[in-house]
Amino acid sequence: MAIQLAVATRNSRLDAIETEIGTAPILKLRTGAQPANCAAADSGTVLCSITLPSDWLAAAASGAKAKSGTWQGTASGGGGTIAHFRIYDSGGSTCHLQGSVGLASGDLQLDNNVVADGQTITVTSFTLTDGNA
Repeated sequence: MAIQLAVATRNSRLDAIETEIGTAPILKLRTGAQPANCAAADSGTVLCSITLPSDWLAAAASGAKAKSGTWQGTASGGGGTIAHFRIYDSGGSTCHLQGSVGLASGDLQLDNNVVADGQTITVTSFTLTDGNA
């Protein structure tokens, strides 16, 4: 039998992620395959960097935590297909989260993942869901 956690415990774990990363983190939308883990070197080209709102995730509820506020930026990496993301602390040097990008699927969804230089990019959905339900 698998270990199961109370919803309150799952919510606490999720809220701790936002606390650990801090306020106003930097989201980098990149081309190519995502690295094996957050400790691995960056891959691909940054097509857009977005400084996220100070309170960038809503309070966890029912074991999930969704984006808060508007996540929007301007493509400046020459254009191409956004395939993965990385979220860094406000200093932009330490990766804390990464995942896939898509339109209707992926860990983070965009309004358009094929972008031209100067195009506005909007994150339409991002939710962290804790396991062990």
